[in-house]
Amino acid sequence: MTRTFIIEKGQKPTEEQLQEVLEAKKQPILFDEDSPELSPAMYKAFRSSVIQRNRKKNA
Repeated sequence: MTRTFIIEKGQKPTEEQLQEVLEAKKQPILFDEDSPELSPAMYKAFRSSVIQRNRKKNA
């Protein structure tokens, strides 16, 4: 299950939100045919695209 929280700039997450994040951190990552584990090359490409997106977003 995925939960999304939108936290605006300057806003602090609630104690409940922080607790949920800590609990989720303890859960293992499960890969399947819909979301396979990334190869090192795919991971590198994904990371690069995120950096480029953030540069454009913050420009």
